[in-house]
Amino acid sequence: MTDTSHNLTYNSKKSDLIMPEYGRHIQEMINYGKAMENDEERQHFIEKVVDLMVQITPQNRNLDDVRARMWLHVFRIAEYDINVMPPNGEIPTPETARKKPSHIGYPTVQKKFRHYGHNVQELVKKALSMEDGDLKDAFVEVIGSYMKLAYRTWNKEHYVSDDIIIEDLEALSEGKLKFKDDVKLDTLARANARKHASRSKGKGRDDRGGGRGRKNDNRGGRGRNNNNNGRKNYRRK
Repeated sequence: MTDTSHNLTYNSKKSDLIMPEYGRHIQEMINYGKAMENDEERQHFIEKVVDLMVQITPQNRNLDDVRARMWLHVFRIAEYDINVMPPNGEIPTPETARKKPSHIGYPTVQKKFRHYGHNVQELVKKALSMEDGDLKDAFVEVIGSYMKLAYRTWNKEHYVSDDIIIEDLEALSEGKLKFKDDVKLDTLARANARKHASRSKGKGRDDRGGGRGRKNDNRGGRGRNNNNNGRKNYRRK
């Protein structure tokens, strides 16, 4: 009788994959290089492993720091116990791998003026840093026009006057920004209305033009049919 027994090693008996996306072969190659005694051979071998990792992950080739990431993954797979040096000269550690990103500061908007948005506060800060003059006055007028447009956008059911915008801007700037006496804050609102009106007129012209074209085509078709009928009658005679 022939021996049908085989020495098979099931994955359940093998060590866990630290980074499954690279497969078991990469992990075994890193562990093999990790056990090398010669420093130069180990360094050269791991560099070749990094080249292979780049090739088997084509989706990462367009990234600028792809090789730096591959070296981080090598140290992670080796459990940070491997004597090699990355190209940047910095040896990763478990602490750097668990490094948390810096806190992102969220913009704080005053509850009373939330309907104007955060951009208005940034514009007010910009205006406060400008020197007094015509340029600053024009910039403050643009801020007021934008505030009125924003107010109308979110409060369509309520009428907003220039006095409300003037009071809100003084409150936002702590009384440091003021409008001229003859200021008009409907500039952006009128421009927005003209834009919508021009779009509506353009659509109307396209629709009317298409209708006339179809009518002319029909009349031309009827004319051609009449001419054909005339030729047929002439031949019969």
